[in-house]
Amino acid sequence: MSNPQQLRYSKEHEWLSAVEDGVATIGITEYAANALGDVVFAQLPEVGDTVTAGETCGELESTKSVSDLYSPVTGEVTAFNQDVVDDPSLVNSAPFEGGWLFKVRVEGEPDDLLSADEYTAFSGN
Repeated sequence: MSNPQQLRYSKEHEWLSAVEDGVATIGITEYAANALGDVVFAQLPEVGDTVTAGETCGELESTKSVSDLYSPVTGEVTAFNQDVVDDPSLVNSAPFEGGWLFKVRVEGEPDDLLSADEYTAFSGN
């Protein structure tokens, strides 16, 4: 598995893109997608919802289990990926591209996010 160097990572296995115009894109890592198994349902936060760093904001359901989705940042949701709602398997097939989950207007980036190398060491992948 390869964790893209340009992203930041949470210890809950979410990734965060660089903030552009105050907005960051969020998804789950390939490691998390593989651990979940085949994702069959995604409950994502709605546009206008406020999410808080480290708190749950949705769920991903797989053939093996249901997993809480955590936000790595605090802010207002500006978009969610309707393609993932319609075809949750995108989380497995393209977790860093088409399988992104939602976008947030960030109120301040937490200082506990990991670099790609730090996340690789943390997750052991």
